[in-house]
Amino acid sequence: MRCPFCGHEDSQVKDSRPTDDGAAIRRRRQCEGCAARFTTFERIQLRELYVMKSEDKREPFDREKLLRSVSIAARKRPIDAVRIEKLVSGIQRQLETQGENEIPSKRIGEMVMEGLKGLDSVAYIRFASVYKDFREARDFEEFAGNVNEVGKG
Repeated sequence: MRCPFCGHEDSQVKDSRPTDDGAAIRRRRQCEGCAARFTTFERIQLRELYVMKSEDKREPFDREKLLRSVSIAARKRPIDAVRIEKLVSGIQRQLETQGENEIPSKRIGEMVMEGLKGLDSVAYIRFASVYKDFREARDFEEFAGNVNEVGKG
């Protein structure tokens, strides 16, 4: 593993343990060149996944991009980082086990919305505002009204 500080090619694993959600291995490493310490995460990947964008563009699935977008929606909300990790890991695992290598971005967005709906209504609305491309305050009002109706039912 290349050192992020000095670029040296070799590092030594000092400690390994599973993450809280058990979906990855956290490794503490020490660079053999500059002695700096850093952390890496190792995850199981069942298959290569590609995301099909709306304009017929195809790109590799990026777990970090998904994690970032969910984290942005959940920013300053009372949602534990472990729960966000579990949501993203669960979505990734579902995608990998569905048997398809090419997944429409719309399906991923729907899965995120479904997961956020159960975690936090504000994060759900924030994500929806980008995913559904809200243009005006009225769009927020209509969507939030529907979220409230679902919560009452």
